[in-house]
Parts: sequence; C-alpha cells; structure tokens
Amino acid sequence: MRDETPEQPAPLRSGYTTGSCATATSLAAARLLLAGIASDVAEIVLPKGQHVPMPLTFCRLIDEAAGAAGGAEAGTIKDAGDDPDVTHGAVVFARVRLSQEPGVRFHAGPGVGTVTRAGLTLAVGEPAINPVPRKMMTDHLTGLAAEHGYAGGFEVTIGIEGGEALALKTMNPRLGIVGGLSILGTTGIVRPFSCSAYIASIHQGIDVARANGYRHIAACTGNASEDAMRAHYGLPDIALIEMGDFAGAVLKHVRRAPVDKLSMCGGFGKLSKLAAGHLDLHSGHSSIDLAQLAAWAAEHGAGAALQEAIRAANTSQQALVLARQEGVPLGDVVCEHALRVAREIVPPEVAVEMFAIDRQGHIVGVAR
Repeated sequence: MRDETPEQPAPLRSGYTTGSCATATSLAAARLLLAGIASDVAEIVLPKGQHVPMPLTFCRLIDEAAGAAGGAEAGTIKDAGDDPDVTHGAVVFARVRLSQEPGVRFHAGPGVGTVTRAGLTLAVGEPAINPVPRKMMTDHLTGLAAEHGYAGGFEVTIGIEGGEALALKTMNPRLGIVGGLSILGTTGIVRPFSCSAYIASIHQGIDVARANGYRHIAACTGNASEDAMRAHYGLPDIALIEMGDFAGAVLKHVRRAPVDKLSMCGGFGKLSKLAAGHLDLHSGHSSIDLAQLAAWAAEHGAGAALQEAIRAANTSQQALVLARQEGVPLGDVVCEHALRVAREIVPPEVAVEMFAIDRQGHIVGVAR
C-alpha cells in the first residue's frame, strides 16, 4: 500500500497500460508466426482510436526445447509515464502459439495472477487479464489472421518479469488475485496517478469485500490511516480499501453497491478537503483551505487570535495543533463536515463515519 501523497503539485507525463503492452507483444509474436517478420516496433490501435507505435525489447521464435514448439514471444518495457505504478520499467511479454481451434485463449504466464475470489469481472480460475485488454488482443489478432488468410486460433500467454514480487505491493493479494499482477486498462493510456486504473482497483476492492460477505469496509488514504483502522476495528485486509486520494470513487461506488457500514479514514489535511466538498484529494486537484478551517474553528469557540493563527499556519497539521491547544475540537469539526459531504452521496441505509489522523497515525477526529 502506498504512503500518503504529498501536497506539492507537479507536471506529469502519461504512459501506457499493461493491456497496451500485452496487445503490442502478442501482435508482434503472432506476426512472426504468420508472416515471418521479427519486429522491433508494434503499432496498435487503442480503444479510442489512437494509433500507437510501441518499441519491443525482443521478438523471437521459441526454441522447441522450451516445450512450446511453433511458438513465438515478444516483450516490451512498460512505460507508465509519471504514474506511481509498480509495473513501470517492468518487461511485459507475450508467448503465442497457433492452434487449429479458432478464437483466442488467454493464459497467465510468470508474473501474471489468477483469480481465486468471487466479485471481480473475471470468473474464479481465470488469468487476471481484464476484459478490455482481452478485447484489444482479440481484435488485433483477429485482424492479423484475416490479413494473412489464417483460419486457426491463438493460445496467448501473458507474463511480467518479476510480477509475482511486484504484486505484493498492490491490492491484488486482497482481491484474491494470486501469483502475480493483473493486465489492466480501459483506454490503453495510463493517466498520471492512474485515475482510471486506481479507481478500478477501488471498485474491485469494494466488490470483492461484498461478494465475500464483508459488510463493514474501511476506506483509507494511505498506510497510516489503514493502520489506524486495523487497530481500531481489527478488520481483515479484504475489508480495508486503499482509496488514496479518490474519496469520491469510494462514495459513488458505495452508492451503486451499498454496504452496511463505511468507515473513511485519512490525514487531517486530506479530510479537510473532503469536508470542503472536494472528492479528489490530490494536491493537483484540491488545496487545503486554512481560511475555511479558521471559520470552522470560530464556530466552535475559537477567538480572533486563534483564527488568525490558523489562517497563518504553515500546514493543516499546525492549524490542528493550535486548535487543540485552545481546546477547539477542530479534528471532530472537520470530520463532521466530511461526513455531511459523504451522506449527500451514499444511500441513507449505509452507516457512514469519518476518522482523521495526525502524522503519527493517532486518531484526532471522529464523526458518526
């Protein structure tokens, strides 16, 4: 699980998903089998129509001694841009064999996981290759087959070098995806901070918890907030949802897929953004409003001097300390406002509560 994100915005660069990498490498391997062409670049078409040339690190026939006679493999280095993606720099590869039976069949290679729990879009026992990447690969391979007059099918194995170890840094173990990473992507492009991929993981986490009978979940912004919820409630990992900065993704999905109880926990500064009505808590999309904190403190007894000190504070944490020294429960106040925002989104039958923590991971505010 990741640490709490910093508050300094910076320009960010986009990259490509593992689904795009799998599509490019499977296409290159299949082209080598059907046309005898070993490519160093594979051009693919993304779901929204963009044509993307992807460089390959290798494209070769597989030695018969490796037990895959008639096969070929290709690999590419995953470029996630400036996204904090564990797969950035990893080699994604495809091994393709021709088969008499038409169609495309997918297999999990080294470093790609297998689904073991209900609640995901894939059935238990399936390789963790998501539907859009499967469609991308199928479309490209079907087009290649038509181009060469090939009437047979393809056996496609996707792998990620070092993927089994990398998966331990992701939510996959909690989701019941064992043995490696998932092949992901809905647009083929990784937006900085993985908006789409990250939100998809949040939705999957909630769905898997519900499908396995967990009706109380805790959505947390990072390691410290997760530790606080684990200590407070003793919830298992499957019920702890890593929401990062995407509080809105949790609230909107719970509206569609209700649970009995939702606990949300984050750093005081992050929760103050939610309290102000921001559903994306990243520094690039929302800022901590010290003037608003001062106004809320005033509503709970803060005098003019304290209000001015809060407005002039260097950080939200300093504002919190100043308020606590004067007996003003600013942590609780922020949680109450965040709870109001959440209750405007989730259905009334869902019990919602908010927890704010300080930088030491101590709970400094609660609202129910």
